Amino acid sequence: MSEILSTSGPEREESLERAALRLRAGDPIVLPTDTVYGVAADAFRAEGCARIFAVKKRGRAFPLPVLLRSPKQLLGLCTSVPEVAERLMAAYWPGPLTMVVPADPNLRWDLGDARGTVAVRMPLDDVTLAVIREVGPLAVTSANRSGQPAATTAAEAYEQLGDDVPLYLDDGERSSGRPSTIVDLTRTQPHVLRSGDLDEEQILAVARGEIDPTEVDAVADQDESAPEEPHPDQPRP
Repeated sequence: MSEILSTSGPEREESLERAALRLRAGDPIVLPTDTVYGVAADAFRAEGCARIFAVKKRGRAFPLPVLLRSPKQLLGLCTSVPEVAERLMAAYWPGPLTMVVPADPNLRWDLGDARGTVAVRMPLDDVTLAVIREVGPLAVTSANRSGQPAATTAAEAYEQLGDDVPLYLDDGERSSGRPSTIVDLTRTQPHVLRSGDLDEEQILAVARGEIDPTEVDAVADQDESAPEEPHPDQPRP
């Protein structure tokens, strides 16, 4: 039967250690991220990644994203980091932005049919980052059966995945309930593949160099404080 371990209180360190041991052994685990709960494996253990596909009942045509603990780790996964990726990392990492970039062809891993690319993200979550610090880059995707709603608690993840995953880290609810925004940087122009909580137009403007990464928060604050445009049928003030 699966273990469900709390990551709050005095048992936190032991729970993280047990999770790391499972991952190093090639097992998948469920852990919280800053968006939803995810099912994870050591990105460089093919057996663990294969079990994620089996657990989710998902085909290899949807390759597994990889979570990192710092932008510097990306240097080990790409032959070179594009300038556009540098701008986006400066603006949105850690946070809910996933970038698809060219992968180093010499890496010995199996994330699915990625066609020479890898989707990478640095999450804004201390539990996830602590596990990555112990194990290394993690292949992580949402902890649900393919086609079902993403889990925002460990209990919801267990309802869907059950004992197919041997260990669950429980760190309470993840209120976002939405996945990260995915932007493809392997094309001639950056392209948003999946919407999330981030403003897509702003992401593309940062990618193109039209907004300085250090000014992203200020731009967002201005957008939120701007008065709403009246409905066309309403009188303007």
